[in-house]
Amino acid sequence: MFYSNGLNKQFTLGKNERLKSRKLIEQLFSEGRRFAVSPFRVFYLFVTPQPGGSKNKLQSGVAAGSKNFKKAVDRNRIKRLTKEAYRLQKQELEVAMEKSKKELKLFFVYTGKDLPEFILVKEKMALMLNKLKTIVDENIASDM
Repeated sequence: MFYSNGLNKQFTLGKNERLKSRKLIEQLFSEGRRFAVSPFRVFYLFVTPQPGGSKNKLQSGVAAGSKNFKKAVDRNRIKRLTKEAYRLQKQELEVAMEKSKKELKLFFVYTGKDLPEFILVKEKMALMLNKLKTIVDENIASDM
């Protein structure tokens, strides 16, 4: 169903919210910070906005390794579940980022060995986003 009045705008994960730049992803893994919430590892990096760059304060990417999941179907399912859990719960982090003068680049890597259920992914995503929100709040406080 198509909504032209923007009712479901808050629960979107648009093209401009995805982290696609190879250069930025490499920078994120080399210079970024990380933490783990089993079975995920989260990489994050605060960057100063570039003129003419991304209009979004928050961009994210998702990966599932082929070492533990040989079938692309399984990797794609994990990525789909992770993106959906992120899409449904990212609002608080977006609100926190509105106060910031920087952009936040995120990358979620699934490191578990078993195919997860959506409930587990959603719970872990809530933990990861809460931790990221406290990191953003600390970063804003240190900038002032």
